[in-house]
Amino acid sequence: MPQQAKLTQGSTFKHVSVMSFTGALGLMAMFLVDLVDMLFLSMLDQHEIVAAVGFASTIMFFTVSISIAVSVAATALVAKAVGSGDYALARRRATHVLAVGTVFSTLVVWLLWPQIPALLGFLGASSLTLELATGYLQILMLGMPAVMVGMIASGIMRALGDARRAMYATLLCSVVNAILDPLLIFVFGLGIHGAAIASLVARISMLGVSYWGVVTVHGMLGRFSFSECFYDLKPIAKIAVPAMLTNLSSPLANAIVMEHAAEFGDDAVAGVAIVGRIIPVVFGGLFALSGAVGPVLAQNYGANQFKRMHDAITSAVVYALIYCVLLCSALYLAQGFLVSIFNATDETASLIRFFATYGSFSFFFQSLLFIAIAAFNNLGRPLSSTLLNFGRATLGTWPLIIMFGWWMGADGVIFGQAVGSVIFGLIGFVLAKRYVRLLERRAYARQRSPATAKAA
Repeated sequence: MPQQAKLTQGSTFKHVSVMSFTGALGLMAMFLVDLVDMLFLSMLDQHEIVAAVGFASTIMFFTVSISIAVSVAATALVAKAVGSGDYALARRRATHVLAVGTVFSTLVVWLLWPQIPALLGFLGASSLTLELATGYLQILMLGMPAVMVGMIASGIMRALGDARRAMYATLLCSVVNAILDPLLIFVFGLGIHGAAIASLVARISMLGVSYWGVVTVHGMLGRFSFSECFYDLKPIAKIAVPAMLTNLSSPLANAIVMEHAAEFGDDAVAGVAIVGRIIPVVFGGLFALSGAVGPVLAQNYGANQFKRMHDAITSAVVYALIYCVLLCSALYLAQGFLVSIFNATDETASLIRFFATYGSFSFFFQSLLFIAIAAFNNLGRPLSSTLLNFGRATLGTWPLIIMFGWWMGADGVIFGQAVGSVIFGLIGFVLAKRYVRLLERRAYARQRSPATAKAA
């Protein structure tokens, strides 16, 4: 059990940087293995396999986004309770979020598994690509409960300021996956199904590390109570449901992109799929930013330290700017290498080069949206995150990729997404800053009211 709210003390830039960096290491290691997956599968010299992984990954992104949403609720509720000094409440809510997540993820698998072929067909997969994607996804889907529990546990540890142990779970997952991938794909000759089995085993391996961190180290797993869980269900759902919709909007945008890319053929789908694997490896430090800023904001909100909340947002912007300048430049220089290692066809290579040259720089603005989403999710207005992300996924994606796709061809699919990220990143950041100032004014008014009444 924690003895103090560590994120309410010390440098906010250090907290944001350390938590983003440790979160990024875990995420980037996991996504790097996914990228190596794609590299190994591309060595089988069958472009339908790469396209199949692209289609399957779009649906897996939906399930992972659901898991992230529930972990957001765990982080927000536990961090705020810790910031206010109520550790018993933090432990109770950690226990109940884990229970709710386990049951919910099992139901999702039960509902989606029989519908996998129909979902892939809706996205545009057909013939051999549909058959390969179905087998791949049916195996991966079975690991969703393990992913859900692992992410919730990581969210609890981040809420306590223990980003290092949260990182261990994803690192172990990556190591297991990296070891099993070549064995199952090449040595045992299982191909795409071997890659799926390796990923499934790796995700299950996260549970041991998660249990150790949450239960053994921090003692955050308490006695389960149906009555108390029912009482806690409302605050959990109040954050988790809008956060779920928020996170589902990103794979919705990806599904729209994949469906539109399919109109340009399997080479274009393969290019988008490869870019989709490059993005989390290169920009994992930005994807981790939301999970880093959220606990800092929530703990300081619970402690009523608004200056530190403003400082945390500023620190996150500085971190994102430095990160994007360095990584976008590196990606631009490495585009030739990426084209060669994936044995890309001319059209696939064109998409990779276009993203590395132009599309990647939009991720600074997307990081502003990540910061805004973290603020709204952790400070009591998760519906605003939902509206922002759905706005980006629909108005900021569909009409733009249609327009630029008509004008620029397959490259326009990537460019349209980039323009949408710039627009909604700026809108979201401005709204989040205004909301934090509003909370500060409300808190100041509450503090003055008792004093005014007493003086009267």
